[in-house]
Amino acid sequence: MYKLVKHSIRLPAAISRASIHRDPSTDIKPIGPKPDLDPEIEKQIEDDKQRLRWRTPYSERPDSFYSAFKLFASENRNSELVEKMQQPIDLSPSSILEWWRKRRTTVEAHLQKFIPERHATLGDDIATAHFIVHRGGSVRFRGSTEWIQKDEDDEYDLPRHHVPGMVLEEVRCDGMTLFYEGMENIQKLLRLKHLSFENVTLFNDWYLDRISGNTLPSLEKLNLRGTAVTYRGLNCLYRLPSLKLLLVDDPERDILWKLTVAMLEEWNPNLKVASSE
Repeated sequence: MYKLVKHSIRLPAAISRASIHRDPSTDIKPIGPKPDLDPEIEKQIEDDKQRLRWRTPYSERPDSFYSAFKLFASENRNSELVEKMQQPIDLSPSSILEWWRKRRTTVEAHLQKFIPERHATLGDDIATAHFIVHRGGSVRFRGSTEWIQKDEDDEYDLPRHHVPGMVLEEVRCDGMTLFYEGMENIQKLLRLKHLSFENVTLFNDWYLDRISGNTLPSLEKLNLRGTAVTYRGLNCLYRLPSLKLLLVDDPERDILWKLTVAMLEEWNPNLKVASSE
């Protein structure tokens, strides 16, 4: 069968093996290697590539400590654990003290977080009173002239359960170590009238923005002396419609403070911004 098919297929006479033979001179020759670039141009290209990189891999930094974990660090650039393991261990006294200070700060900030169960059990007023007094502040309830604070034995007298009718009117956080996480514990005091953060050095514009939400509608006096609040932070005080007295270190320290104070007093004609009562 194969022979029959082979002999039955005949090429036309005009087409011969010679006519279909490819002329080597007409073939497309492959392009040779690219000519070498000028060394200065190559160096400039490499410099541009390095400049355009938004981040240098940790394992490629000249000041990093190389170890067997370099392979993992180069692939997992966001791993804090691997990066820490790449660093040499510093056991100097100053480094140990700094580590201990940061750890204590992290733990204390975590302990100051808002606990919904505590507020649901004690109520917002008594729960906030426990939070403030336990950390060295003092509070006063409506109808009482007594300020509740810790004694020499770190003891204080506050209810351990919800007591209807106990309304927190004044809170003093003077000199306390307060973190941003703790501000939520002071937000929901609907009948609080006086609030003081004097000499709370960590208190800044972010803290003020956190507590000035529309959850302190009765606040009349706010003391911010000795804090890190700037004139920018004062702009959020428009949320406190009942505010009558704002104490700051120097309301006329510069033109920006003067303009901000003027705008606040124009917005709230009952508000007075001063450095002392």
